[in-house]
Amino acid sequence: MELKKTWNQDSYLKALRFAAEAHNGQKVPGTDLPYLMHVAAVTMEITAVISIEGLREPDLAVQCALLHDIIEDTDVTGYDISLLFGPKVAAGVDALTKNRCLAKDVQIRDSIIRIQKMPREIAVVKLADRITNLQPPPAHWDENRIKHYRRDSGIILEHLGSSSPYLAERMRFKLAGYGSGSTT
Repeated sequence: MELKKTWNQDSYLKALRFAAEAHNGQKVPGTDLPYLMHVAAVTMEITAVISIEGLREPDLAVQCALLHDIIEDTDVTGYDISLLFGPKVAAGVDALTKNRCLAKDVQIRDSIIRIQKMPREIAVVKLADRITNLQPPPAHWDENRIKHYRRDSGIILEHLGSSSPYLAERMRFKLAGYGSGSTT
């Protein structure tokens, strides 16, 4: 029986602890939940892909899932990540980080272009992140913001969906109910 390659538990714990410390005090927007809840949900989607489809570099995917928002939302830099987790993880997290110097309407396309230059695992993390974010929209979002988020999600699916048939199908399902009050 051939075993699928899985992630290293010690690397997982190191990245989880680092993420927990970096995001300490942050909340999932619109909730009282610690931000680590979002990070854990994205990582759960990655572990499902590893189990169902397999990944060539599961450690890269798991570490990038745990660290994917760290540059964008904390004082941690890509250099810090490179020192602690290596240049490949740092490059993956950097590709997953929005370039805030660009206009908001260009950021998603820029991100997709950078992700497409990376190993498959990084595209899978982006899909997992967006699936996790396709929960009911925050109460303060208007219909226009919801429409744009749904559109951007469709763009992500169109360009990165081939990286994981399993996550692409989950994302299609989530998109079908997004903004309609569905919570599944």
